[in-house]
Amino acid sequence: MPNQYRDIQTVNSTSFPYTLEQNVSVPLGNGGVVRCNVYKPKAASAGKRFPVLMTYGPYGKDVSYEQFNPKSFSEVHAAHQTEHSAWETPTPLFWTDHGYVVVRADEIGIGQSPGVLDVKSATAIDGFCDVIEWAAQQPWSSGKVGLLGVSYYAATQWQVAARQPKGLSAIVPWEGFSDPYGESLRHGGILSNRFFDMWYARQVAPNQYGLPGRAARNWGPDTIEGDLTADELDANRHKAVLHDQRYRDDEQLAALNFNLEDITVPILSVANLGGSLLHLRGNVNGYLWAGSEIKYLRFIVGRHDLPFYYPEEVEVQRSFLDAWLKEEDREGWTKKGALPAVDLILRQGNVGYNNPAGEKDFTRRKESEWPLARTEYTPFYLTADQGLQSVRPGQPLATKLSYNALGKGRPSDILNFTSAPFESEIEITGHIVAHLNVSVSRDRWGSSPSDLDLFISLRHLSPSGEEISYTGSAGEPVPVTKGWLRVSLRKTNAQHARHRSWLPYRDFYSTDVLPVIPNEVYPVDVEIWPTNVVVETGGRLVLEVSSGDTAGTGFWGHDDPIDRSQTVFKGQNCIHFGSDYVNYITLPIIPPK
Repeated sequence: MPNQYRDIQTVNSTSFPYTLEQNVSVPLGNGGVVRCNVYKPKAASAGKRFPVLMTYGPYGKDVSYEQFNPKSFSEVHAAHQTEHSAWETPTPLFWTDHGYVVVRADEIGIGQSPGVLDVKSATAIDGFCDVIEWAAQQPWSSGKVGLLGVSYYAATQWQVAARQPKGLSAIVPWEGFSDPYGESLRHGGILSNRFFDMWYARQVAPNQYGLPGRAARNWGPDTIEGDLTADELDANRHKAVLHDQRYRDDEQLAALNFNLEDITVPILSVANLGGSLLHLRGNVNGYLWAGSEIKYLRFIVGRHDLPFYYPEEVEVQRSFLDAWLKEEDREGWTKKGALPAVDLILRQGNVGYNNPAGEKDFTRRKESEWPLARTEYTPFYLTADQGLQSVRPGQPLATKLSYNALGKGRPSDILNFTSAPFESEIEITGHIVAHLNVSVSRDRWGSSPSDLDLFISLRHLSPSGEEISYTGSAGEPVPVTKGWLRVSLRKTNAQHARHRSWLPYRDFYSTDVLPVIPNEVYPVDVEIWPTNVVVETGGRLVLEVSSGDTAGTGFWGHDDPIDRSQTVFKGQNCIHFGSDYVNYITLPIIPPK
């Protein structure tokens, strides 16, 4: 780095109910440093030791929540509207009041931490490990470190916990993907570009170490050691070209690979049923495959920013962390089997979307395992007249239904398969797979396509025929759930330890690419993300099959012109029906107790 490193730590023990040590330098194993803010109960000054809650990420430890997202800040619970509140992280005032030290670190290359800005990288996780081990050894630390945070601050928890840094004692990944490839970068092999284009430009780049003018923009303080020039800033940014990162064995993606089975610390994984385009699958699969002897899965609904700060949810966080970090187990978290492993929320009734008060009427139910042991995996068959039925069709003549490729949500880009009204209430909870027989064909006078992208949504219609929408991560209306698959990456690995009939496993390696030849029919199993919904008597389900993003995608779109080029995809997509081509969706039906 061109700037001269120096000690820039300051201490403020008079202005706040806690002691704030700002810009504490933490040495890294590669010779660099990251800097963090340490919020300590006043009793730490007298030598008392406390457990540590830590976050480490790219949004700027000194950028206040109110600056970062004023509207969201105005809506969170008042107890978390403080001067040192920060986006998606624990509130220092609350947690120091309850006997914790809060450490908030700027990731390498962010804020006051020198180095190359390289978010979501293996080196970022290296730094996270070092900061955890540093915190566990400080004189104000009890030696136990817990992780608690939302989204980015949750996703990295899975990766760092798999490294097993000394001192890490429990994690609470709250809405955080655990598969960087399949849940973040590429859905079913299809690049999810639109969010990352926006996210990096708005939430990461403005926080780069050495970036001039942050204070003038009211975006945290300027870099204390001075600004970097435009050329220096450019040299200290890793430049990832997303559409070049196509497979899990690409060099940069392979470096991120880790085994969930290596995680051994206690886990409270919190999954938002509305997060069906980024985090939901990661929390469920992280719970499923983590090697921890004691782990819990809790479902929530609502926007991704508000529930983390609901008083009742904060108390769940505190109860779990107190049990593992303070040996104060009020509920039985530390005794295996004393508490049900799964805390499910039932999306039943139409309360509208982005309605926190209405969503609190949803019922909670405790379960012993995931998937639920009593699940009845039930096929619902697609028919050539666009029905969806529980009875397998007879032996119709071969036929096919076609729709335009590279869809933009128009009727000609979509096929809808609709069930008859249900004669009694039905609960769907768990993992879903769609089995389809598909092909591509060329348009007249067009070039021959060589691939096919499948976009699938499961929608819920009320007895009156209106769609019932649920709350997405940003408050947008979303369907029950979604799924995707690039057909050239249809190969599954049935020998993998995580492969299940209800959850097909794909390696997504470059060596897995299979040909897609026009007018050849390919049977594929499409994973649809896990969900819960209760369909009332008279309600219906719609399976939507499209060639592009449709309603409920929000800003997680898939429209990169290189990843989804007209040369490769333009043409007609088809679903085939007949005695040799049976199409169905397997629903996880939960019978009444």
